[in-house]
Formats: sequence, structure tokens, C-alpha cells
Amino acid sequence: MSMLAADPDVLRIGNCSGFYGDRLSAMREMLDGGQLDVLTGDYLAELTMLILGRDRMKDPSLGYAKTFVKQIEDCLGLALERKVRIVANAGGLNPAGLAEKLRKVAADLGLDAKVAHVEGDDLVARAGDLGFGAPLTANAYLGAWGIVECLNAGADIVVTGRVTDASVIVGPAAAHFGWDRTDYDRLAGAVVAGHVIECGTQATGGNYSFFTELADLGRPGFPIAEIRADGSSVITKHTGTGGAVAVDTVEAQLMYEIQGARYAGPDVTSRLDTIRLDQDGPDRVRISGVTGEAPPPRLKVSLNTLGGFRNEMEFVLTGLDIEAKAQLAQRQLESWLPTRPAELTWTLARLDRPDAETEEQASALLRCVVRDPDPNKVGRAFSNVAVELALASYPGCSFTTLPGNGSPYGVFTPGFVDAAEVPHTAVLPDGTRVDIAPSTDTAELAAVAEPPAPEPLPAGETRRVPLGTIALARSGDKGGDANVGVWVRTDEQWRWLVHTVTVERVKELLPEAASLTVTRHVLPNLRALNFIIEGLLGRGVAYQARFDPQAKGLGEWLRSRHLDIPVELLS
Repeated sequence: MSMLAADPDVLRIGNCSGFYGDRLSAMREMLDGGQLDVLTGDYLAELTMLILGRDRMKDPSLGYAKTFVKQIEDCLGLALERKVRIVANAGGLNPAGLAEKLRKVAADLGLDAKVAHVEGDDLVARAGDLGFGAPLTANAYLGAWGIVECLNAGADIVVTGRVTDASVIVGPAAAHFGWDRTDYDRLAGAVVAGHVIECGTQATGGNYSFFTELADLGRPGFPIAEIRADGSSVITKHTGTGGAVAVDTVEAQLMYEIQGARYAGPDVTSRLDTIRLDQDGPDRVRISGVTGEAPPPRLKVSLNTLGGFRNEMEFVLTGLDIEAKAQLAQRQLESWLPTRPAELTWTLARLDRPDAETEEQASALLRCVVRDPDPNKVGRAFSNVAVELALASYPGCSFTTLPGNGSPYGVFTPGFVDAAEVPHTAVLPDGTRVDIAPSTDTAELAAVAEPPAPEPLPAGETRRVPLGTIALARSGDKGGDANVGVWVRTDEQWRWLVHTVTVERVKELLPEAASLTVTRHVLPNLRALNFIIEGLLGRGVAYQARFDPQAKGLGEWLRSRHLDIPVELLS
């Protein structure tokens, strides 16, 4: 047990990064803005591991989030002065290298900072033996107990590789309160708090469906979780910062990138169907009631490979005969290519409108995307031919893109490995290496049966309006799958939603999902439905199978679709 705060009953954990590229000034803003005990940052995503893998190909000493180094250069003195521990997964593919870099930063600043790191997640050297082929990156999702060891050893900064996003929050909580590895309810509560704050300002009004209700969204503040010894928490933010912390902004983040009612991790499986949210004052939301179960025996593995090379050209089609113009351009380009790439796809976005008042409003966009293992087939041999159509094709032919070479793209694949196959090592500030044993109490992950639905609303007058008139949504990506969480605010609205927005209805409202497998999960405590749409994103975000490759706008598209909604729910 390591006391990380003066208050033994409450640990204030702030977040200053939701992704690699987030607000650079956020670390200083959080340290300057008010009292904190721990400051965390999430820098890793499926796409980020591919980016870091390409960095490491160019320079083996890299592979970590370079922006984190800049933040520490700026803020290390302030963090030490205020006794705020820093825990981040910015180590990426090279946590040892980042830890060494931070020691040099501290020395150059004349500061005595104890730096520790967690390693063992990188499996790329053993990928073939584990049945994963020869990926560019292969990283198992580790849990929180390596972080606990580092903090118990007095580390001021702990950097990790690929741990679960919530682990950087769970680790400090477990260290401060002295939780055991089987304190599943407490751990699950911390996981939920961690899931809420790990994406930064998405919990304080960013990407929020009812954003027009917020008084100040100019520059949302980053979130804070005040975690209690029983695993409950209050989500808040520093006084005077923008955005808002309300039940719906917290729920919006809870619905982001989840699957079913069981949220599995390496340390605990959290039951999302047990979460209770309550407003606890201005910009304060209490999370309670979370129950936990033993984790599954296998760890998820993030696998990234280089899939080949990609290029695209986008044509502008204006005015009349849009479909005929698109057909002509497609027929010409495909017949003029010297060699057809392995993949060639066309998308026509009918953004045009009749009798338009501006040329832009009279125009549609025709996009041609090509992929091939050979960069030459998708390079100038493709894009130069597209440009040759400029004076030889449909009237008004023009482009939004310039001819150029193709660029490499990645493919994300999830894998699983027995936890016992993954070394999990805490490297303490003095260099001591501590092996972290995997969980011995495990349980296979199983789906939760759909709970009984409330009585449907009686028939009555309806009005055809967008679903988003009463419903909020949040969507995101998990490899090639997309999730869309939808929820409402009142019990009466819930009685309508749960009976109306079925798998079949979602396929009607989102025709892109009509031929795909869609699964619905019901979360009554949150008045929420979560839909998993398998394969919507092709082979992951880097593959760019659709124009919204991370499904960020998918929930807003669903909200914009019209349904017959009872008039009594609209007032």
C-alpha cells in the first residue's frame, strides 16, 4: 500500500491526454488548475501502435509518444513541487527507452525524479511462435499491477507500454487503497471511472450529442475522478474550466467503444449493467454500484501489419446528369489503367441539390480508392491516368486531389493469448525488476442474457421526427467493428426506445449495416442500448474502408434518421 494522497479516503486522479496528439498544454493546465494527487494520460490507440511501429522502423530508439517528453520537460518541476504522481502509457512500443529519456530530461533540469516503467506487453519477437504470423507490432493488453509495484516503490513517474486504457487509473487507486487482486467490485468501480476519464474531454462535453445545451464548450476542461476506497467515484473537473460534467456527458463516454454488459480486462471483468449515475452537484457525477467478476484467462493482443499501399483520386461532378457523369469517369479510368490494382472501389456522394444557389451546392463527389501490395500500381500509374481525364471526360471535370504516389496502410487484427504466456514486469526506479504474476482466479467471458423489457407505451399520437430529438448517441471503433450506443433521459422514453430500436430497425436506419451482423446489448440502468456492427470498418481504421473510418459520426447519423415518436415524449 502506497499513500498517494493526504486524504486516505479519496484519491483525485486527473487525465491530461485522450490520444497521441491531444492538447499539448493540458498537462500544465491540469497541474495549475487545482488539487490533484495523480495525473494520467492515455496516448495509445489501435492506429497509434501502427504509427509508433513505423517510427521504430526508422529509428529503433523511438516507438514512444514524443509529445509526452515535451510535456514532462515543461511540467516536471511543477509536478514534483505539488507531489503529483504521473502515470501514462506513453511508452508505446519502447517504455524502457522513454523512461531513460525522462531520466535525462530530469537530469538536464536539475531535478531528482524517480522514473519507473512497465514492460512485457511487446510480443512481436514471439509472434510467430504464438500463432500471430509476422506483424509489424504485437502487444498484449496488460493490467494495473505492474503500475502498483512501481508506485509502491516511490516512483514519481510511471510509463507503460500497451496496458488497458483504464489501467493507468486503476493502478494508482489500487496502490493508494491497498486493494487485493480479488477486490473485484472495487477494481471494477475504478475501471469504470478510468473508462470515463481516459478519453479526456469526451467526458466534459466533447463529442456530446446535446452540445447546444452546454453554456461553455469553447475549451472544455479535462476530467478528474475522485475515487473512494469502496471503488465508487465522482467525476468532476477543475473549477472555472469549460465544458460540463453531467450524467449524460459521463454516460456518453461510458457508451464509447464498449461491447456487451461485461467489460473484460486483464484484472477484472466489470459489469456495465450495474452502473448507477447520479448528479452530485454542479459538474459532479457520482458513479456507484459497479460489480466486478474474475477476469478472463486470456489477454487481448493488438496486432498491426502493413497491408500494402493505398491511393485515391476524387472527382467533382457538377450540375445535371450526375449519375451518367460518374459512369463515364469510372468507365474511362478503369479502361485506361495500364494495370488494374488488386482493389479498386468507387463511392459517389450525392451532395448536390437541384437548382442550387452556389456551385458547391450543385456538386457531387466521386471517389476512387485503390490498394495493392505493389506501390507502383497505385502510384503515378494510377493518379496520373486519373488526371488525364481532365479534358477528355464529362463536362466540368475537376478534382479535389492532386496526383501523387500511394502511401502504406495498415491492417489491425485482434488476437488473444493465455495470460501466462505474457511477461509482465515492473522495472522500479532503482532498476529492480519485479515479475507480475497473471491472475489465477479467472472466468471465461460469457454474454449476459437480455433483461426483461418494461411494458411498452400504449398506442397514441406520433410525429415523424429525428431519433436525436429525444435520444443521445456515441459511436466508435474496435478494429473492423463499430459500436453505437443510444440512450434516453426518462423512463417513459426508455419504454419506447427499448421496444422500437431493434437490430432490424437499426439495419433499416443505417443501410450500410443491412448486410452485416448486428448485435444489441441492453443496459437498463443507463436507459441505453449498445449495438455492435461487425465488419463495418473493413480491416480497421488504417485501412480506411469508409469515409468515416473510426465510426465517429455513426451515432450522429443514426440520430438524424426519422422515426414515428410518440408526441408525449417530445414535450
